[in-house]
Amino acid sequence: MAYKSICTFLASDTDAVAQLDSAASLAARLDAHLDVSCLGIDTTQSVGFYAGAPAIIYQDALDNAQASANALAEKAKAHLSGASIRWGVDTAVLTLGGINSYVGLKSRFCDLVLLPRPYGETRGPQDEIIAEAALFDGDAPVLIVPKLGRELPEFNKIVLAWNQSDESLHAARAALPLLQDADLVNIVIIDPPTHGIERSDPGGLLTQMLARHDVELEVSVIAKTLPRISDVLRRHATDQAADLLVIGAYSHSRLRQAILGGTTRNLLEETTLLVFLAR
Repeated sequence: MAYKSICTFLASDTDAVAQLDSAASLAARLDAHLDVSCLGIDTTQSVGFYAGAPAIIYQDALDNAQASANALAEKAKAHLSGASIRWGVDTAVLTLGGINSYVGLKSRFCDLVLLPRPYGETRGPQDEIIAEAALFDGDAPVLIVPKLGRELPEFNKIVLAWNQSDESLHAARAALPLLQDADLVNIVIIDPPTHGIERSDPGGLLTQMLARHDVELEVSVIAKTLPRISDVLRRHATDQAADLLVIGAYSHSRLRQAILGGTTRNLLEETTLLVFLAR
């Protein structure tokens, strides 16, 4: 399988051009079509409005959201007009509660979604909702790019996190085109269970499956020497000089991760490395 349809979602003017550059460079590298959805987000909350106010406020908010979406679309079209790729741009006006269904529908029919890191000073709640909607509602793999710009690195060295979960297996399968093109894929296993099905050969079955697809592999079995799995993964990826980290996303519920934290959320909050997520 090859990635022939890539999509990205612009929800604000912040880093929009850099995000387009990253998406366009990946589309050119993979000879894929790039779909750009420009979103106008209405964040109006009706609680506390006096009688008669909501209709006026809602209309004003919708007008502003439509203007924002149109401005993003014009910027995207102007920026991509000279690009040597196939591309399309569309717009949508959404409430925060409507992001999931729209992004999920668009992502469902894409091979790969490219997004900025959803956390940081310049990011809002819509960025986290978009990333989760692509994963949960769209069932699509997502490439998180923490440093947006024109050229993405070649994915010559990839670290693939493995913990025998359904999510990590789905991530490995979804990332297969990238794994096949890499010079080396390092499968990292942190504190494998002593009584698990792979106790005598951690990662052995996954290695066999990927090797049959001509993936160059090595396996690292390491201890959890830091309090959080995300910290261990980031340090290991850095030590390996990896270009990309592939990981299964949200093994626990989004609510639990939002309240208590979790590997996916912690990783996305702090990563400076490109992360490929699937679930």
